[in-house]
Amino acid sequence: MKTRITLFFTLLFAGLGLGFAQDEECMTKLSVFHEYTKAKNFNEAYEPWMAVRNKCPKFNNAIYIDGEKILDHKIENSSGAEKKAFMEDLLLLWEQRAEHFTSKTPKGEYMAKACQLMYDNRDILGKTDEELYECFDNAYHMDKSTFTNPKSLYTYFSLMVDLYDAGKKPPKDLFNKYDDVVEKVEGEVQNYSEKLNKLVAKEEGVDGQEGVALSKKEKSYKRYFESYLKAYDQISGSIDGKLGDRANCENLIPLYTKDFEAHRADAVWLKRAAGKMSEKECTDDPLFFKLVNAYHEISPSANSAFYLGILKDKDGDTRGAIDFYKQAISLETDDFKKSKLNYRIGLKLKSKGNYGAARGFFREALKLNPSNGRPHLSIATMYASSAKNCGDTNFNKRAVYWLAAQEARKASRVDPTLKKAAAQSAANYEAKAPQRAEIFTAGNAGQTIKIGCWIGASVQVPNL
Repeated sequence: MKTRITLFFTLLFAGLGLGFAQDEECMTKLSVFHEYTKAKNFNEAYEPWMAVRNKCPKFNNAIYIDGEKILDHKIENSSGAEKKAFMEDLLLLWEQRAEHFTSKTPKGEYMAKACQLMYDNRDILGKTDEELYECFDNAYHMDKSTFTNPKSLYTYFSLMVDLYDAGKKPPKDLFNKYDDVVEKVEGEVQNYSEKLNKLVAKEEGVDGQEGVALSKKEKSYKRYFESYLKAYDQISGSIDGKLGDRANCENLIPLYTKDFEAHRADAVWLKRAAGKMSEKECTDDPLFFKLVNAYHEISPSANSAFYLGILKDKDGDTRGAIDFYKQAISLETDDFKKSKLNYRIGLKLKSKGNYGAARGFFREALKLNPSNGRPHLSIATMYASSAKNCGDTNFNKRAVYWLAAQEARKASRVDPTLKKAAAQSAANYEAKAPQRAEIFTAGNAGQTIKIGCWIGASVQVPNL
């Protein structure tokens, strides 16, 4: 009996010793490949990295973080069968990471990365549109919250359009997927906008208070948020461009007419259908009236009230339209969505020439979402359009362009997606305002000019 116990402990400690030795070997080689990776010496890192990956796959997440960099280098610097093998190994590496470090491997993010790699190298890996779409669709439904990469969201929708064009997806699926992806993008824009808004409010100042300089860390965060907003803005345009005329009134009206009775009690379907018809300017068709009223009846909301306002606008009832627009705002509880609603209402009123009321909605939109520069640009446009009518002299009329330039510069400062366009608009307005020689002749440098009519503001003449 004593001999058996002694033998048991001998074997136990021998096993533990083997484990310690294995850990020590993995730690040594991990340190080696990590240093090589930091130095971007990926070829030297490859052998010790593979040794640790195969022997101790659960040892440290650096195996997968560094491994991705090593394999990216191998893929970039190889060709043919070797390149394909490295790609397939990278796909395997992400699967292994998900297995061994599940909590550090968001499913939506890493599944979408794998799909994107296969899409970008579809010829080498022999992937069809159907296979690739299914890959992205699985990632989207598996973990929508972390499927956020702008490029992959666009690729996902682009594949749907390609399958639709090939007759492999019906119009219903195309429009539903468009709504899915657009809503996802809008959600991410809201997320980053709300984070950026705090920094913009601090830097620009609020409620008449002067702004405060951002810290180094805050500036870094600001650049990070801005970069994502630029990316989402770019793919939003690309998604609409890819959809193109496939969602015109000629296609939408028959489709929604056919499906209306089956979905007249489905608030989500009614919201999306009414939204698409509004977006594509199909509001003259009687179907829009049916959709909006059915939607408002079963689910009174900010959106349904807004669409009823559009109907009143169509009938020439501006006061009734504004009442519904205000009702829409009162029904919305989310500040970001409320800002978007104010902006949309402002655009409707601006198109009718109701500049004073439009500016009020634009300003409210800015209070709720200060990092969106579009309301500033809309106000600038209205000022510029009124330059010939607001002022008692030619000089004072053209002074309105200084106000327009000020608004455009605000847009350039706060909105990363408009910096270039807004700066160009500001320069254009400045060129139309009185120039140095005219200011010298008028002798009013530094003076304040009061602008009348609906503008009701003052502007200071630049000092020479």
